[in-house]
Amino acid sequence: MKKWKTWIMLLLLASAVFAADKREAAAAPNDTIRQGVSADGIDLSGMTQAQAQQTLTEYVEQSRNAPITLYAADGESVTVSAGQLGLFWENPDLVQQAADLGETGNIVARYKVLQDLKHKGYSYEVKLDFDRSAISGVVQEQCQRFNVEAVNAQLTRKNGVFEVTEGQTGYTVDVEASVSAIYDYLTQQWDKTEGSVQLAMAVEEPKGTAEELLQVKDVLGTFTTSYSTSGADRSRNVENGCRLINGTTLYPGDTFSTYDTVKPFSSENGYYLAGSYLNGKVVDSIGGGICQVSTTLYNAVLLSELEVSERHNHSMIVNYVDPSADAAIAESSGKDFKFVNSTEYPIYIEGSTQNKKITFTIYGVETRDPGHSVSYVSEVLEKKVPEQDKIVADASQPIGFIHTTAAHIGYRAQLWKVVKEDGVEVSREVINTSSYQMSPKTVTVGTATADPNYSNLIQTAIASNDTQTVKDTIANIQAAQAMAQAMTPEQLAQLQAAQAAAQQAEQDAQAGN
Repeated sequence: MKKWKTWIMLLLLASAVFAADKREAAAAPNDTIRQGVSADGIDLSGMTQAQAQQTLTEYVEQSRNAPITLYAADGESVTVSAGQLGLFWENPDLVQQAADLGETGNIVARYKVLQDLKHKGYSYEVKLDFDRSAISGVVQEQCQRFNVEAVNAQLTRKNGVFEVTEGQTGYTVDVEASVSAIYDYLTQQWDKTEGSVQLAMAVEEPKGTAEELLQVKDVLGTFTTSYSTSGADRSRNVENGCRLINGTTLYPGDTFSTYDTVKPFSSENGYYLAGSYLNGKVVDSIGGGICQVSTTLYNAVLLSELEVSERHNHSMIVNYVDPSADAAIAESSGKDFKFVNSTEYPIYIEGSTQNKKITFTIYGVETRDPGHSVSYVSEVLEKKVPEQDKIVADASQPIGFIHTTAAHIGYRAQLWKVVKEDGVEVSREVINTSSYQMSPKTVTVGTATADPNYSNLIQTAIASNDTQTVKDTIANIQAAQAMAQAMTPEQLAQLQAAQAAAQQAEQDAQAGN
């Protein structure tokens, strides 16, 4: 009986409270938020839904403007706003919930809510979330500048003495891990004011130490070729290519690409127009002569007994090394000369040019026995000599123009590696076989003239395919042209009439036959 009396008393009390509450609400808008309601510490008491919505929207906007600093390695950083990181208000419906507080449920539940409001109030959490794709965009667009390539410790050789340049640690922003770190911080730790996050950085330590590099002092192999017959521009190309390779440090297992080191072939990179081989012909190209650089380096590598991973011979024979001892590089055909530092120590490539000679010397740590020696022998397997010259007419050049391209003998050759121990040969093996195209001497002859007689003469000479006949005909035409220029108009007319009569007589004789 007491229990029922208690419930009746509670119901009567709740009814009285709600009656008073209704009288209070009648004087205010229906969507007015009750006293004691707040969100993230912001008092919403007495506000309409619209007022509360505006107040909390301004609060979220303030949070969007909060600066978030993203830290990389070595104290570098970038500061962005929380809005740039994709901040959005996840539960804007809390305003409706706040307005409905105490208005739903049975009479007892509503009574309990009203009592709680009077005694301790009710606080909502303004829940903010972030768009991971926006965070990723910020990391990729604004944090890539923090990426630093690792620079290995390097050797330099000055005045015959090696010096060590310390390396630099490399850093790379781990985009995926950084996005997760930023998101976790913003959703779990951030207090909606100024904040900071450490980016996830992958660290790459440089290769090499001073102690390790200063062991490099032994000459493993050295080779020299001459470019004494080269013109000024080809000489500059050889010297420029040598300069670009000089000073290279390679660690065990590193692969060296000649093409990647000396490219691009442009005037900005120090190259000039000079002769080079293309499809069995000699043509002018930017960087002509660079293959002498790769060939000289190839022979130094062979003497050092390093691993050659890519080598190509020229299309035609070269005159600065024996057959099969060359190494061509060509951007158009994808040719490169590559080798690997197959030793257990760093190596250093020194390149120099002097008195029109190029030399490459490879330094390292000598582990071969003192009595060990290696040499390379070229063997010609087949030789093809052009039987006659090739005479080509060029209508873009006047009669008198003549340009000669030297002949190239065709070869098939192989290169032997000969190893000796204490002067005694212990092995001999073929390391490459090369084929070189045969190319006849090509004589390009100008044929442009307004005089049909001269045109017939030069064409007839070209048809003979005899270079001396062509030269004699050009001399006769030039003499006739000089004589014609010295004649008076009357004499020239008489000469032309005599030539016409002679031609007619010849035609008549041929017709009579």
